[in-house]
Amino acid sequence: MMNKIKRTFFSLKIRNYRLYFIGQAISMSGTWIQTIAQDWLVLQLTHSGTQLGIVSAFQFLPVLIIGPWGGVIADRFSKRKILYFTQSIYSILALILGSLVLTNSVQIYEIYILALVLGFVNVVNSPTIQTFIPEMVGRENLQNAVSLNTTEVNLARAAGPALAGFLILFVGIGWCFIINGISYIAVMTAFYMMREKELHLTPIVQKRKGQLIEGLRYVRSNPILFNTILMMAIIGTLSYEFSVILPLIAQYTFYSNAGSYAALVTATGLGAVLGGLFAASRKKISPDMLIISAFGFGVSLTIASFMPTLPLMIIVMFFSGIFSINFISLGNITLQTESKPEMRGRVMALWAVAFLGSTPIGAPIIGWIGQNIGPRYGLALGGMAAIVAAMIGKFSIVRKNEIHIVSSEEKILENEIEKQISLK
Repeated sequence: MMNKIKRTFFSLKIRNYRLYFIGQAISMSGTWIQTIAQDWLVLQLTHSGTQLGIVSAFQFLPVLIIGPWGGVIADRFSKRKILYFTQSIYSILALILGSLVLTNSVQIYEIYILALVLGFVNVVNSPTIQTFIPEMVGRENLQNAVSLNTTEVNLARAAGPALAGFLILFVGIGWCFIINGISYIAVMTAFYMMREKELHLTPIVQKRKGQLIEGLRYVRSNPILFNTILMMAIIGTLSYEFSVILPLIAQYTFYSNAGSYAALVTATGLGAVLGGLFAASRKKISPDMLIISAFGFGVSLTIASFMPTLPLMIIVMFFSGIFSINFISLGNITLQTESKPEMRGRVMALWAVAFLGSTPIGAPIIGWIGQNIGPRYGLALGGMAAIVAAMIGKFSIVRKNEIHIVSSEEKILENEIEKQISLK
């Protein structure tokens, strides 16, 4: 038991990663406070699920359009310097939105603009921060570090909404954005305190023509990379639209307030924390685990859509969190371990496109369904999408194994023929 606990938290023994982990804990809590506050602010201003979907779409549209270029940048420059820049911009944007709300001058178009700028920062930040993890811990600790990082994100996802619900009810929405802006100081301080000599720095890729196309071809030529990203694209488009569908469920299905929305997100986050700790304790991973996680995520979302009361839906969303974190964690680890170091930034940029960039496509669809047909139908559609992704993943693995068996048989036959020729 003690060995399993030590294995679960092993990466925290590494000083640079420990600093990063502490800084991210504070910063990500602030991010989730802002996420809940922004969603509720849009609903207050517009009373529209479609508008809520459009804001989410604006925030992730740049990742969809130019996301792969973020990976090229991550491969070309110092990742720590890039992250200094992106975290600073995040902080400034949060403080601007908070100021607009506190002065009662915020307009919906201003939220659109700030969301769009945030999206452009995400283009660079997402692949950079993912590929910075192996530089802190090395390849041998990558699986544990990625699982802990994903767990931390979801722990913040559990704590942040709870804090957001309290702040919105007793202090006001504006202060949620101010607190988030200040929280980025923690992670920037962590970057400053790191010891560069202890980093496992990836060699900088020199600028040359065709690097973007090279990355696309590399992923397409590797079935494991390609199918993992394809599964994420399907799930990211229709299943991970919580910021759109959960506020609609809270307000229009259960006729409740921001506290109920926060409770749904918190339950999902707590489940993800439990699932993430389990993922961090594993010694090995396999493609089958990825498929099981996607299937479980889809089934749990579908069941949640039928729950007649808010408490029952909260319970089921807890289990959705367990499956969702395992899918994200396993997918991330699979891509990072299967990728060449010099290609890792571009591969993770495509992961970001599939995960974040798919939101502009799915968010308006889910928002429209939630507003015009019913929030339950939007949640059920996300569940069915995850089940379809699991089926696609299962088919691709079976096909890959068949190809592998045929190749092995052909190799044996070739060796037998060569042996017969040599005897003659």
